[in-house]
Amino acid sequence: MPEYLMALDQGTTSSRCIIFDKKGKAVSSAQKEFEQYYPKPGWVEHNPKEIWSSQLSVTAEAMAVIGAKSTDIAAIGITNQRETTIVWDRDTGEPVFNAIVWQCRRTAPMIDRIVKEGCSDMIRSTTGLVPDAYFSASKIGWILGNVEGARKRAEDGRLLFGTVDTWLIWKLTGGKIHATDYTNASRTMLFDIRNRKWDQDLLKLFGIPESMLPEVYPSGHIFGYSDESITGGRIPIAGDAGDQQAALFGQCCFKKGEVKNTYGTGSFILMNTGKDIIHSKNGLVTTIAAGCDEDPDYALEGSVFVAGAAVQWLRDSMKMIDTAAGSGESAAAVDDSNGVYVVPAFTGLGAPYWDQYARGSVFGITRGCTREHFIRATLESIAYQSNDVFRAMEEDAKVKIRELKVDGGASANDLLMKFQADISGTVTVRPECIETTAMGAACLAGLSVGVYSDREEIRRNFTGEKRFLPDMDEKKREELLKGWNRAVKAALYWSSSEE
Repeated sequence: MPEYLMALDQGTTSSRCIIFDKKGKAVSSAQKEFEQYYPKPGWVEHNPKEIWSSQLSVTAEAMAVIGAKSTDIAAIGITNQRETTIVWDRDTGEPVFNAIVWQCRRTAPMIDRIVKEGCSDMIRSTTGLVPDAYFSASKIGWILGNVEGARKRAEDGRLLFGTVDTWLIWKLTGGKIHATDYTNASRTMLFDIRNRKWDQDLLKLFGIPESMLPEVYPSGHIFGYSDESITGGRIPIAGDAGDQQAALFGQCCFKKGEVKNTYGTGSFILMNTGKDIIHSKNGLVTTIAAGCDEDPDYALEGSVFVAGAAVQWLRDSMKMIDTAAGSGESAAAVDDSNGVYVVPAFTGLGAPYWDQYARGSVFGITRGCTREHFIRATLESIAYQSNDVFRAMEEDAKVKIRELKVDGGASANDLLMKFQADISGTVTVRPECIETTAMGAACLAGLSVGVYSDREEIRRNFTGEKRFLPDMDEKKREELLKGWNRAVKAALYWSSSEE
């Protein structure tokens, strides 16, 4: 058996390749950022060719670092930014338009119209999702309606749709395999999560020919083999999961009630609900969890659109910090935010508010506000938004979250993790390896090809962690949350007010 598992982690701002040994230790990694396109306010695009070229280059780099050949790789697992939509020509492989990113709000009017037509309940009961421009369906509809000739080509069976995982599988296999997994399909707003098939009524609603859609399989499945001309040999592509479900799996949240939060570009909280499909009454969505079985587990999910992206904003747009890591040092220079609250609704507010038109706001600024206070308030906004989701999740699932498993880039910030524990009153646990999204994809692939015998063998590899215990005075916690709630209400009012 080859000794390594390869994870292709295609994210919103960069492509990465991480190679793990059988014990779950990362032995090599490479990362490359790619360009973000903002053609209009609220619009976000990627170039699909840049996604592919960046992913291909880091794959070669990660293998070269340890001198690995294709015969050393037991399997490839893919994890990806979800909902981002790519449409390409079946014969030429050429994208017909840029990838429309999950953050993009251009289709908000389309969603408003569908909601007014009374389709919300049907969408929620079938897909588990709240009607929103976040998901793929309206993005496909926009491309077909706005790219010249696209609809006719789609109806003639000449165009293919895929989320980023599907695009990568198609490219890796030399155009032989057009497939996705349950988790990514469940984020399109076109997939019946109970019967696990594309829904004909939703395809009709959004005007999407079924011939565009990929085949759908469990996350742990041998989808195909990489083309020798690309990877130097045939490697099984044996795992595929959307980034957040991959992280849930990588954090070993295999039991009902276990919860993780990934602090990436956004912040994404998932709770394993076992075989129960819980329809939220508090703005959460229901989704399929990653696994190897035809009969999958499900999860409740709350999505915070802007988390690490707020730190990037401080660095790139506001020029307040030189590096993302420097935000923690600056924030630690002050004891608190001095009453400042940042609501980073740059692309609307996700769970539990789901306001497509909300925009970023800052409240509580006084003459005493310094750069450090502003930075700390921005960091704290990540924890506040996550806490809003925790409370909604507890109410829907009728459980108390006692422990939160965390991962993602921003989870390396001790100040943020301690504030998260304090403001949520929940023990926060960070693993030694915070690359659990990539690890989840690798583990799914490993299970599919027999590197691991079962989930418990994977859990035994889950070692080394730091625990952050809540010890904030309850009165102070309540005061801080009261201020945050006021700030959110004010931001929501601003977006809805006509005066």
